[in-house]
Amino acid sequence: MSAPTLAKAAAAAVTATALLAALTGCAGSAASDEDVVTVYSADGLKGEKGDGWYDRVFEDFEKKTGIKVKYVEGGSGEMVQRALRERGNTQADVLVTLPPFIQQADAKGLLQPYTPKGAAHVHPAGKSRTGTWTAVVNNYFGFVHNKKELKTPPTTWEELLDPKYKDRLQYSTPGVAGDGTAVVIKAVHDFGGQAPAMEYLRKLQANNVGPSSSTSKLAPKVDKGELLVANGDVQMNFAQSRSMPNLGIWFPAREGGRPTTFALPYTAGLVKDAPHTENGKKLLDHLLGEEAQRQASAVGGGFPARTDIEPTDANAVALARLMRDVEVFEPEWSDIEKNLTSYIEAWKTATGS
Repeated sequence: MSAPTLAKAAAAAVTATALLAALTGCAGSAASDEDVVTVYSADGLKGEKGDGWYDRVFEDFEKKTGIKVKYVEGGSGEMVQRALRERGNTQADVLVTLPPFIQQADAKGLLQPYTPKGAAHVHPAGKSRTGTWTAVVNNYFGFVHNKKELKTPPTTWEELLDPKYKDRLQYSTPGVAGDGTAVVIKAVHDFGGQAPAMEYLRKLQANNVGPSSSTSKLAPKVDKGELLVANGDVQMNFAQSRSMPNLGIWFPAREGGRPTTFALPYTAGLVKDAPHTENGKKLLDHLLGEEAQRQASAVGGGFPARTDIEPTDANAVALARLMRDVEVFEPEWSDIEKNLTSYIEAWKTATGS
């Protein structure tokens, strides 16, 4: 064989080897990609120090299945909008938001039906009739205050109009954050309609610091005394209080009335056209498993979504005490989902936001 022929043969061999290596590498990458599940979630369930409910249940899930959890966090509305933008190239497998954003995601066709194991024990109000979403951790809307600076904590909406709260009160943005949207929902309920609620929020704007896309960022400001009052939710704020000793949880009442709240559960659904649908199903099964549900209070500072789980840990006892004498009302979520845009527009008009 001539030298040129030998050179060509050697080059061909190198090319074939490189091609084989590339193909092998691609196959390995594809295989590893199958061992992941991507979660888009509202904030609150992951601990600031790696000690939250998500931290524990994701670690347990990974050990049990070998499936790695990729986690993306933001406000409820932000997560839905991101999933909408990616419809042509879906990235998320599981979507977790607060109401009414899970209903919004469902209405926009972002979710596919799947009934996780254990979902039969979830209260009907905590799951979709069509099987597209279910609560995984129960929760309630609330506010926080700085216990150190407010020796006498606020109890009513009307108190928050006091000039002493100017630039020391903040609530997360309705339409972007689930807890921020909850401010509007509770105000509409407590004040008896949209018009009086918007009139109140217009007045409150004089004290409001301004927009915040994430509710979880407000509690540290309250703990440090930068803010006196902010909105939140029971699970997130109870969990945060372990490392933020100045946080106090409270529920605003109308002057002369009882404090009120409503359930604001973390609800999860399987994303339509998810890249790892089977892994998403396995994760949803795990989140509603008995062990994970018992950890909802013991680790997460929240409430089990399953009605057959009755925890007796110290957190569960403290949470029950916190909720005592608070009136819980049930919003009409389907109506809120349909009219959410008009509520948010009304809020923007009233507050000049």
